[in-house]
Amino acid sequence: MKKGQVYEGIIEKVEFPNKGIVSVEGEEKKVLVKNGIPGQRVRFCVNKLRKGKAEGRLLEVLKKSPLETREPVCSIFPACGGCMYQTMSYEEQRKMKEQQVKEILDAAIVGDYEFEGVKASPKEFAYRNKMEFSFGDEYKDGPLSLGLHKKGSTYDVLTAGDCQLVHEDMTKILNCVLQHFRERNVSYYKKMQHVGYLRHLLLRRGDVTGEILINLVTTTEEEHDLAPLVQKLLELELSGKIVGILHILNDSLSDVVQSDETRVLYGQDFFYEKLLGMEFKITPFSFFQPNSRAAEVLYSTVREYLGDMKGKVLYDLFSGTGTIGQILSPVAEKVIGVEIVEEAVWAANENARHNGITNCNFLAGDVFKVLDEIEEKPDVIVLDPPRDGIHPKALPKILDYGVDTIVYISCKVTSLARDLEMIQEKGYRVVKAVAVDQFVHTVHVETVVLLQKVK
Repeated sequence: MKKGQVYEGIIEKVEFPNKGIVSVEGEEKKVLVKNGIPGQRVRFCVNKLRKGKAEGRLLEVLKKSPLETREPVCSIFPACGGCMYQTMSYEEQRKMKEQQVKEILDAAIVGDYEFEGVKASPKEFAYRNKMEFSFGDEYKDGPLSLGLHKKGSTYDVLTAGDCQLVHEDMTKILNCVLQHFRERNVSYYKKMQHVGYLRHLLLRRGDVTGEILINLVTTTEEEHDLAPLVQKLLELELSGKIVGILHILNDSLSDVVQSDETRVLYGQDFFYEKLLGMEFKITPFSFFQPNSRAAEVLYSTVREYLGDMKGKVLYDLFSGTGTIGQILSPVAEKVIGVEIVEEAVWAANENARHNGITNCNFLAGDVFKVLDEIEEKPDVIVLDPPRDGIHPKALPKILDYGVDTIVYISCKVTSLARDLEMIQEKGYRVVKAVAVDQFVHTVHVETVVLLQKVK
């Protein structure tokens, strides 16, 4: 097998998150090829050869998988990297994710534990309450596009005019914004030359409340009267309600959605969403689980895993906007949340007041440092760290509390598996685990693990 050569083969299985293992006739070595579905016959180019390992870039699907029993539901599949598995039945998607998660956990967990499979998202389509769309063009010097990056490309943007992961309201707004700027021939921001105006369209919509917050992100390179666009947006026939339209100015060189200055063009700079009977105020950049209905499944699972917490102090570490801590507050004596993003902590404390919760306190700062400043010791700990898991300096400090019960929530099961090694060394055993599918049709899945201190 040589680098640069093109081969054909069948994807035997897909390992987390999207690593297809391909067997090639006449070759002993298996090749890792991303972005495929088990059973597909694919053509690929070998782009990496290491000792005992080969990686290839998918060029073409020559033959569909027997698992592909559905037609694509949007016009830019499979070129768009947004959702990989929409041609598979939802049942088969869950089976595949269950196998992926269980294999990783089985390799990481010492002793027996109960694996409860994958809990389904209550909604298969139109489940996302947040979407970041990029401005660009589909090909060099093509017409303005607004949507998602083409799979494997940092430049080409495919117009997501019929994306099925979002509510129809978001699609109507996207098409309205795109048409408006196309008619006026407005430029988009070019990352290499650092010129142009339009950067992103950040849309947030409460799945329960129907409240919509529209955020147009541009540079300060040009000046445009946005009042006609605001008027067009407010005239759209939507099932939800636009509560705010914001103009976010961002001149940073990196391709991130952030604000140097935010101008309110209409309404307010926040919206409300409800989870398990509680109401949460969400600002443009505050973290909130992207699938509201599946988040209710996730948080109900955490509550069930923790059981009776009467009279107990709960630490909610990496607490974000404090949704977990507030939902657990009725069954705990006290909740102390720690989160490094100050805006999220402000929102968490405000939401707690809004929901009439008096036994929650959220603190801003790095978990590693803030733990030293908290006088009350925990009885129970909930961990919900970022994708890369817990910093190796912070984890020992957390485990030194020696609490009886820890629940770890992870959006990247490989990071969880790495952290489990140290947690188990410190005298904890995994009692049970379950995955919750918050990201239907995509490669991602949440995992929840219940750990008990061995007496």
